[in-house]
Amino acid sequence: MLLYYKMLGNIKNFLLDLFFPKHCFNCQQEGEYLCPDCQACLEISSIHQKEKYSCLDDLCFATDYQKPLVKKLIKLFKYEPFIKELAITLTSLIIEHFQLLDQKPDFSDFVLIPVPLEKRRLKWRGFNQAEEIAKELSSFLTIPLINNVLIKTRETLPQVELSDEERKENIKGAFFCQSPEKIKKRKILLVDDVYTTGATMTEAARVLKKSGAKEVIGIVVARG
Repeated sequence: MLLYYKMLGNIKNFLLDLFFPKHCFNCQQEGEYLCPDCQACLEISSIHQKEKYSCLDDLCFATDYQKPLVKKLIKLFKYEPFIKELAITLTSLIIEHFQLLDQKPDFSDFVLIPVPLEKRRLKWRGFNQAEEIAKELSSFLTIPLINNVLIKTRETLPQVELSDEERKENIKGAFFCQSPEKIKKRKILLVDDVYTTGATMTEAARVLKKSGAKEVIGIVVARG
């Protein structure tokens, strides 16, 4: 069934490219969803200050989610028309952040794990946005991507509609590590698209740590 939805997604992307050629979502220049000139106008962070966030040992983010163009790109990625290819565009912002740092991060001994979706939402979207970003990062960093270790066991309300406290309660107990032997004593890069209150990523990190992970660092496109 999942393969069926992936095939539908591929067909949809083909038709979008055929009838609606790529245009920059900012200046409308044809060719890419975010042209080089508009990407250059985004303020990509060139610094990183290590900071512990509850169960997260650190958090890496490229830019500010409140920037209208960043927010627009992420919404077009996660919601209709579900432009899966934006994973490449958005990951490029993370890569640019790493390249701008004076001290380049060394993630050679880490593995990537995307924040999972529950089955119903995965079917609705056709792909897990965190997984698509993780695939691109895996290629750039040349480190493994581990899927189906961290799973989401129940459906939750959309976090965007909730207050900070409601988000924490909403996501509590929603994740499960089904193969702890695969992450025991390993360093993990936990991938998602956005970090706002941190409720989702913190809960996922807590489960990974409880299951034996040595270190968990979050990586997102933008922080709210």
